[in-house]
Amino acid sequence: MRKANAAEGARPATTGRVRQLRLKLVVGLLLCVLPGVGVLRLWLGEGTRWPLWAYGIASLLAFVLYWDDKRKARNDAWRIPEKVLHGVELLGGWPGALIAQQAFRHKTRKLSFQVVFWLIVLVHQVFWIDRLFLDATLAHLSFL
Repeated sequence: MRKANAAEGARPATTGRVRQLRLKLVVGLLLCVLPGVGVLRLWLGEGTRWPLWAYGIASLLAFVLYWDDKRKARNDAWRIPEKVLHGVELLGGWPGALIAQQAFRHKTRKLSFQVVFWLIVLVHQVFWIDRLFLDATLAHLSFL
């Protein structure tokens, strides 16, 4: 495969390091606080473990899918559809997807993808705010 030169719009070579690592770690950890507290409260208070398993398995799956999609993109192979990536994120894999995006520098520049990704993260945050602080008030609203 021929490499494009700078005049053809090629991206600069990457060093393999995550840029602004400390800031991204802090933001990532802060985003995991609400789901983490919520999952722990469900586990310790009600004995419900499935959300913990769901986040863990979906995050691992998202990480592997991002890795595979990046590998396929480099080899000009058939790609994983974005709706599959977003579906796994929605099922709880957004933390793994967030890590994979940074580790592989994959799907970080495509604005339409990032908008949907961050909306999914927001949905999870709102869900846990509702569950932890509003007694699931939003979950009980009926939309007729």
